[in-house]
Amino acid sequence: MQMTHTLHPPGGATALIAVIGVAELHALGWSYAFLAVATGCLLMLLIAVLINNLARHRRYPLHWW
Repeated sequence: MQMTHTLHPPGGATALIAVIGVAELHALGWSYAFLAVATGCLLMLLIAVLINNLARHRRYPLHWW
């Protein structure tokens, strides 16, 4: 991450929110963690695909499988 100057995804914030969140959040149990992580991953992938494919000389990802 230091070499590429990229930021770390907010994994710690997801765990912290799950612990100190409201009662409704605690009622969700593990599904909150999976839902939050899955939503974040899909959102980051969508943004990466959109931004990297704006330039004509760049294609992301090169292979889907």
